[in-house]
Amino acid sequence: MATHPDTLSQRVETALNALRRGLPVIVPDDHDRENEADLILAADALNEAEMARLIRDCSGIVCLCLTAEHAARLQLPPMTQRNGSRYGTAFTVSIEAAQGVSTGVSAADRVRTIQAAVHPQAQAGDVVSPGHVFPLVAAEGGVRSRRGHTEAAVELARLAGFQPAGVLCELMNPDGSMMRGAQIADYAQTHTLPILSVAELAEWISRQNLAAAPLSA
Repeated sequence: MATHPDTLSQRVETALNALRRGLPVIVPDDHDRENEADLILAADALNEAEMARLIRDCSGIVCLCLTAEHAARLQLPPMTQRNGSRYGTAFTVSIEAAQGVSTGVSAADRVRTIQAAVHPQAQAGDVVSPGHVFPLVAAEGGVRSRRGHTEAAVELARLAGFQPAGVLCELMNPDGSMMRGAQIADYAQTHTLPILSVAELAEWISRQNLAAAPLSA
């Protein structure tokens, strides 16, 4: 069901303003897809407090979403040459900052790794593998070509005025099950966080005639 244009624009702007303030956006995907919600932040605005939230309230598998160009600059090969995942999730090898971290597991270390990877002059030698941050490569065309959280993270960061690089992690309940439906709404209300679905983002981009905007680093 389509969202009224004015309401949708307000929802998108609320989400972008949250990212600009260094806060996460709750992004559910389609019910017939993963049917999960991720916390998404702009990589440029990430801080230790929000990384701790990702580790505490989510799966702990913190992913750094990059354009193909950015991943190539870091010389990050695919995690596997034969991707058999259900939705073709484009994991690369995991990474760690080459300098400035201890074990790489702490919130501070993972933030340092992401900062090293997204620095404007970042090169392959700035990160090593394996590590505790999991890069994902967004499909060309973003959410218009693939309705995934990876693409949503990159698109949202770009639209918020940052470089196209986002950080995500899947929301989970305390018992280890995935948050869905009313559980997501309750979490959003408790933490005063905006919700914007992948479908809504794709609809808004289509309405704004942004289909040709490149996802370049």
